[in-house]
Amino acid sequence: MQAAPVRATAIPSVTDALRAVESLLMSSGQRTARRNAWTSVLEDRRRAKDRFEAERVLGEATSVRL
Repeated sequence: MQAAPVRATAIPSVTDALRAVESLLMSSGQRTARRNAWTSVLEDRRRAKDRFEAERVLGEATSVRL
């Protein structure tokens, strides 16, 4: 007697669920604009982090020479 095949279905993540709701509520133009805005926010955060790190390194280099 053979065992019944096991079927595994992935449980959707919260992100997947939010994207599904977003796609139902917004037109594609609004969705694209929102994603572009979020990408810009992430890029701004990355640049700020890089700027902070560069200022720290330059500050350390300046203090070593004095």
